[in-house]
Amino acid sequence: MSTVSLAPHAALRIDGPRLWNSLMALAQIGATKKGGVCRLALTELDRQGRDFFVAQAKAAGCSIRIDSVGNIFARRAGLNNNLPAVMTGSHIDTQPTGGKFDGNYGVLAGLEVFKTLNDAGVTTAAPLEVVVWTNEEGSRFVPVMMGSGAFIGEFKTDFILAQKDRDGITVEQALNSIGYAGQDQVSPKGIGAYFEAHIEQGPVLEAHDITIGVVTGALGQHWFDVVITGSEAHAGPTPMPLRHDALLAASHMVQLINELALDHAPNARGTVGMLDVYPNSRNVIPGSVKMSVDLRADSGATLTAMVDKLNARAQEIAKQGKVSIAITQVVYFPPAVFAQELVNAVRSGAQTIGLSEMDVVSGAGHDAVYMARVAPTAMIFVPCKDGISHNEIEDAKAEHLEAGCNVLLHAMLACASQQ
Repeated sequence: MSTVSLAPHAALRIDGPRLWNSLMALAQIGATKKGGVCRLALTELDRQGRDFFVAQAKAAGCSIRIDSVGNIFARRAGLNNNLPAVMTGSHIDTQPTGGKFDGNYGVLAGLEVFKTLNDAGVTTAAPLEVVVWTNEEGSRFVPVMMGSGAFIGEFKTDFILAQKDRDGITVEQALNSIGYAGQDQVSPKGIGAYFEAHIEQGPVLEAHDITIGVVTGALGQHWFDVVITGSEAHAGPTPMPLRHDALLAASHMVQLINELALDHAPNARGTVGMLDVYPNSRNVIPGSVKMSVDLRADSGATLTAMVDKLNARAQEIAKQGKVSIAITQVVYFPPAVFAQELVNAVRSGAQTIGLSEMDVVSGAGHDAVYMARVAPTAMIFVPCKDGISHNEIEDAKAEHLEAGCNVLLHAMLACASQQ
């Protein structure tokens, strides 16, 4: 076995068909009629997916550790296992109407890197790891990105284990039922670098005909629940100036959210994804509206400015509409800036292989956002068809998936040889 020096291995490439076949095999576990996947966290189908991963990792010569919230760590030994590991990974739980590639690609791309190194007889200086994070999607249990959040200490283990699904089943019960209630102690201090390969889940790379997205960071996120309270009244006898129309005020709020994002283009986002109108009757002026607000931006200053304007304008809208507006924060993720040396390793990997690349910012939350708080972190994006994800028709080209995995290979090699 040889130690790693990047130059002698510049021509090293992964086995694209093998990666594709692994992805298609995993996609059969929880396959839906529309070609997607429904494999919710800590269900029997998730157990089957985890078993598939563990079997593949052991066949590649990895040792397996499972921590107390069910995160799975597959380690490929290095020449000096006391060095911090170079890690990659993602998740294999899906949305109820999920696709074949979201999360799954990052996990199996990591294993393909290991298989390729095995085939080439290469041993890195530092150990390598692939991790499967528990309940990234947050579809069955909350909070979202549960496993990586617990790993970095954002959530206490007892809190995570006590969370319940809609049927009252706790995370602890679910882990025990599928046999993945681990006891291994895995510390973030043992991680020297973290990479995550992922489909873009957006349209930018495809629109620009670019193969590799060099992800420089992730948008910060503020989520709010908004309750607008007016007064129900008969739609006929109540004159327009005397109304306390909660839905009219909500319409102004929707416009405001859109304006906040446009005022901070191009890397700001504003979305109202949910409206609950009461009493929702044809001839009754709405008395209350519950709505969600999702604000995102690439800098803390921009995000703060958006939130400040949201609060100020909401009070103006409330006064104008003779209603009350209550805004409650439910989620906050600060903007994440990824480590420049790892971002450079991704860019260099793409250039080494001769792939088109461009810098991008992730608009979605990923486990990498949490990992960036405890270790140097970067992400690799590849295009997905029409930018569609969290959908059964989610699709990606085999050659793009192969290209991204090759970039991951060379980025990991570069980091593992510099320990």
